[in-house]
Amino acid sequence: MIFGKFILSLYAMKQSKMNWEQLLSSKRFGMEHYSNGRTHERTEYQRDYDRLIFSSPFRRLQNKTQVFPLPGSVFVHNRLTHSLEVASVGRSLGESAARQLRSRHPALEADLEEIAAIVSAACLAHDMGNPPFGHSGEKAISTFFSEGKGARLREEVEAEGGRWADFTSFEGNANAIRLLMHPFRGRREGGFAMTYATLASIVKYPYSSELSGGKNKFGFFASEEEDYRRIADALGIIRLSDDPLHYARYPLVYLVEAADDICYQVMDIEDAHKLHLITTDKARELFLNFFEGERRSRREEILKMVSDLNEQIAYLRTSVIGLLIEECASIFLANEQAILSGSFSGSLIKHLSLASSAAYRACSTFAQQHIYRSRDVLDIELAGYRIIGFLLEVFTDAIRNPDHAYSTLLLNRIPEQYETDASTLYGKLQALIDFVSGMTDVYALDLYRKITGMGLPAI
Repeated sequence: MIFGKFILSLYAMKQSKMNWEQLLSSKRFGMEHYSNGRTHERTEYQRDYDRLIFSSPFRRLQNKTQVFPLPGSVFVHNRLTHSLEVASVGRSLGESAARQLRSRHPALEADLEEIAAIVSAACLAHDMGNPPFGHSGEKAISTFFSEGKGARLREEVEAEGGRWADFTSFEGNANAIRLLMHPFRGRREGGFAMTYATLASIVKYPYSSELSGGKNKFGFFASEEEDYRRIADALGIIRLSDDPLHYARYPLVYLVEAADDICYQVMDIEDAHKLHLITTDKARELFLNFFEGERRSRREEILKMVSDLNEQIAYLRTSVIGLLIEECASIFLANEQAILSGSFSGSLIKHLSLASSAAYRACSTFAQQHIYRSRDVLDIELAGYRIIGFLLEVFTDAIRNPDHAYSTLLLNRIPEQYETDASTLYGKLQALIDFVSGMTDVYALDLYRKITGMGLPAI
């Protein structure tokens, strides 16, 4: 083992730097040996984007909670609108970074101009593995196995060689990679057959759940580990550890993550304003804090020309997003060599200028204290825990006792693409989580009501 780690450290030393030529691979997962003689007007990465847009899992995001309860009289963001906005910001970040990179690496101009398309496609997919009911859905799945009735299954899963941390630290990002790569029953090899570059751009935490430290942060389940290894090695991503598997971040992940950070923080403030959870004065203050001197004065003058309060906040939100795109792209470019060598630390957002960093922290702190703890948001979390925990409980009993009459009824509700008859308990539980995490909020609630007898189909 020691000798193996020594050899791996030598390998990592030789692999001291990633290179754009190898990183920007349009090879498709599961179709590596497929040769298509046709030519396409769209690039491979544009085809990734289109493939995601027209997919059923992406459409289902329209009925999954982002932060606030799904729309009533006031429209707020759901997972689908959030993903579209992140893709828009990601495209802008990619275009800004690519312009400068093309001048630095003129021989790779044709490849580098595809960065915006890669980042935009990865942004579309980044939340596709998230379960219903927002982040509380992730916590509900994790706690069912760490604190709930699922905990009793640990010994059996580990005895057969399954990785228990995949369940107790369930991660929507890792689940997105599984959704895109796994050949569910009846589907083609390679899942969505996405390009290597797009898939690698989605993996924010490129390491095994064994390195998650109990947090919901890791990049791939044990079932997809060897597939990710194949992709990462082909792209020349630096491998930091072999057991547990740990890679440096794929460079474009930083742009995808920045787009998500920008939209998540800024749009939540605007949504909270529309829902009257914060005052107009407070929303204006939080956004204006991003600007100093003449830039702030100019925006204050423009605000005097607009009487609609929602439009005032929308204007400031636009300005803040533009500023953060500009700064994050500059940080990415300034740290290109550190990113390619795997030595860059933290996210791009963590390296903002002093003024922007202070303003971003103020937004984050205010949101934690006054938005994410609001009664409406807490009610969604409570509902998510109850509904997801109940569904996991009854369906786990069903896959453990498939010959029971009630189990047969329950299992007939699970589409055949999910392999609840897998040869291992780990595989059966993964299939169940695939089913539950793919649900929309409305479907999960409807199924919960029907199983409990609180709701019946119309007679």
